Amino acid sequence: MTKDGAHLSPVASPNAVSSRHDASTRSHDAFDHDVEAAAGTASEDHTGTELSALDGTSSGSTQRRTDSSCNAHKNSPPLGLYHRSLRVTWQWFSVNMSTGAMASLLGQIPFGFRGLRTIGEIFYVVNLVTFCAFLALMGARFARKPRALPTSLHHPSESFFFGGFWVAVALLLNGAQTYGVPRCGPWLVAAVRVLFWLYYACATCVAVAQYHIIFHAETLTLADAMPAWVLPTYPFLVTGVVAANVAKTQTGTSAVQIIVGGLAAQGLGWTIALFIYTVYLTRLISSKMPPPSMRPGLYISVGPAAYTCAGILLLGQQARKHIPDDYLGITAFPVGELWYAVSVPVGIFLWLLCMWFSSVATLSIIRDARRMHFSLSWWAFVFPNAGMAIATIQVGTVLESKPVQIAACVVSVMLVPLWLMCAVLHIRAVYRRDLLAPGKDVGVDDVNQAHDVKQRKADARRQLRRETRRSNSARMSFGSGNSGGNRLKMQQNGLRSVAPARVDEEVTNEKED
Repeated sequence: MTKDGAHLSPVASPNAVSSRHDASTRSHDAFDHDVEAAAGTASEDHTGTELSALDGTSSGSTQRRTDSSCNAHKNSPPLGLYHRSLRVTWQWFSVNMSTGAMASLLGQIPFGFRGLRTIGEIFYVVNLVTFCAFLALMGARFARKPRALPTSLHHPSESFFFGGFWVAVALLLNGAQTYGVPRCGPWLVAAVRVLFWLYYACATCVAVAQYHIIFHAETLTLADAMPAWVLPTYPFLVTGVVAANVAKTQTGTSAVQIIVGGLAAQGLGWTIALFIYTVYLTRLISSKMPPPSMRPGLYISVGPAAYTCAGILLLGQQARKHIPDDYLGITAFPVGELWYAVSVPVGIFLWLLCMWFSSVATLSIIRDARRMHFSLSWWAFVFPNAGMAIATIQVGTVLESKPVQIAACVVSVMLVPLWLMCAVLHIRAVYRRDLLAPGKDVGVDDVNQAHDVKQRKADARRQLRRETRRSNSARMSFGSGNSGGNRLKMQQNGLRSVAPARVDEEVTNEKED
């Protein structure tokens, strides 16, 4: 209808049709531009402000926006499992890293008591159940947002913790050897051997592919360096301990192969960790410390030295047992005894290094303990220090030193209440919506938004292909008729994303006007 009330003819004039086509073309060009702009915004923003998952650093304005956003959600209705499962990240597997480490530690304490093994088995079962639960939640998240999976493998707030998932797998395998083999018999011995080599292959792929993706997709600064950067190679840092434990019940060539493979993996993990140590210490010297709540993540630096020390000593003990005397064609002396003799000084060489890193992290935390609040990085209180306790146990074993073994037991006992504290605070944070709530989970919104942007662009491309086929079909059916000709003209005018429903709506609005 026109301004003077006159009705338009049911058959629009050619000029009117052309103007509608031009308007729809401009509208869809603007729509396509919005998709591109959203994609650009997501790719630019997520590397800048979300590095705080690793070190907690962010600009003051970003922190204020986050705090105000969090306060706005405190009085909102409860979030259901459907929405909360979209916010579970790879960092949640740090729970399994710590729980699995406790199960492994309790299985090695030299001074046992009645019920100690049962406590270790409880930790192992809790680890297995929570691992399956987190894996199901991650599967639910990526089933609904599949395009978020590749983004999570290079986004700074999530990608490094993908290695933590594989550490959790390694500790489950270690627990199966410690608590399952004595109960299940020979079939599990063979199964664990196969699973070990499957894990070994996966850890190799992760160590190579994860860093490759990060190197090519992200640009990280020295001021943001944290021990978490070593997590993609962390699966290799625990391989020595796992290999030595698995080799205990293997025989002949199988045991020797596992011992050699464990030593090679431990060497790769330690070497890469040494490079990250250099970057991390440079950051501590040249930049400010991370915010107080993120400082428990500093304990991650304890793990490489601790697990390498424990792995070398344990592999040396198994080499003494399984390596043939004439291994490598050497008959002048027992090769296994030489391997063991070399492993002891090498392990002791690294022992105090893990204690030094633990002491530095502890003093940094005590300095600002009153300003701390719970975050997922708090689980680093347990896992790396459990490795230090295991290393201390092995040092005391090879030196036959009861004072060292007693010191290791004291550290082990201290870790139990630390684990309980983290578990209680974690559950409390979820209940109070300090976790798994909008504005609380660093980086999740960026990763999920990347899926939404990619999905919109994919839908737009599918719609374009559908419209192109429709245009070609119309042209073939009607030749140079008006309908096919007009659709072909729309394509030739540069239409990039066609949404028929929106076009029809615009035409209807023009008719009503």
